[in-house]
Amino acid sequence: MHISDTIRYIGVNDHDIDLFEGQFEVPNGMAYNSYVIVSDKIAVMDSVEARFGDEWIKNIESVLKDCGGRTPDYLVVQHMEMDHSANIKTFAEKYPGAKIVASKVAFSIMKNLFGTDFADRQLVVGEGSKLELGASEGECPLCFVTAPNVHWPEVIMSYLEKEKTVFSADAFGKFGALDYDDPEGWACEARRYYFGIVGKFGANVRALLKKISGLDIKRICSLHGPVLDENLSYYMDTYNTWSSYGVESEGVAVFYTSVYGNTKSAAEKIAQTLIDKGCPKVVLNDLAREDIYECVEDAFRYGKMILATTTYNGSVFPKMKEFINLLTERNFQKRTVGLIENGSWTPTAAKGMAALFEGCKEITFLENKVTIKTAVTQDTITAIEKMADEILR
Repeated sequence: MHISDTIRYIGVNDHDIDLFEGQFEVPNGMAYNSYVIVSDKIAVMDSVEARFGDEWIKNIESVLKDCGGRTPDYLVVQHMEMDHSANIKTFAEKYPGAKIVASKVAFSIMKNLFGTDFADRQLVVGEGSKLELGASEGECPLCFVTAPNVHWPEVIMSYLEKEKTVFSADAFGKFGALDYDDPEGWACEARRYYFGIVGKFGANVRALLKKISGLDIKRICSLHGPVLDENLSYYMDTYNTWSSYGVESEGVAVFYTSVYGNTKSAAEKIAQTLIDKGCPKVVLNDLAREDIYECVEDAFRYGKMILATTTYNGSVFPKMKEFINLLTERNFQKRTVGLIENGSWTPTAAKGMAALFEGCKEITFLENKVTIKTAVTQDTITAIEKMADEILR
């Protein structure tokens, strides 16, 4: 990948991984991005996952060969999560003259990970720090911005003034290897990535966006996903919406679990009723069979949702409980929620679902609740009509 004469790409693609972070399905693989800044001094930006150390070092050597056999002056560590930090020690041994540049917290994590914090080679940076890569002051500064809890506490990001480029750590990243041409574009897998991994930290993301809003940015180099160098206002606006828990798309998301098919029938009925009544978008998700994090992203994407589930052990069906817990762990808020419950003798699922949202901000429950006594009846259909009318109002 050609970025510019100053910024070279040295990342790797992972097509062997099945679960990212041990939980997110990544059928299209994963990219671990790393970059080299070539100026009077050479800075390598972050490392890659452990299994790709040899490939990464070869990529660095290829760039160095083009630079007349020079060696790196710095390794800049923006994020200590192991998919980006695993080869720091390998780099340090390969290039003993290079300094390690990172935040104070990052060096403490390095000691935990590698048994050393590279004390004799440390260059600690923080908010407002600059690393001059040019021959003279101000010629090619790399400027640092702290980004705590986006999404680990040690994270820093950097801005290369000469190239008007932000190295954004995990921010603006997405699932998928770079040699996979995603027909859905950036947003789909970036949304699943954001709400799965970063979603809890909306306030921290907003603070970061405020910090970088005054920069003249022409390019974003994330640690995952493509280099973004066109229509940057779209990515910034999307991150503003996500981090403020705003509504991205108008519509209603319907999520259900069903034991013998009756609750599924109710969920399908309300989805079709909403479509018939002119709802601009309706998505229907079976929580037991679909990627749970695809469902999480839909819940955050739309402003309204309907949850349909079975009373189970006097409470909420496990898959529905898991789903709601994933939402609340990510600061789910500012949404309208309708509840459909099923129970053969004493339906209590609606009460149980509502209780799981306690502590969430600005959750509005529909007045019209649907209760099924085992099977869908005409009374159920009438209640579904009322719920559809209310949520569309």
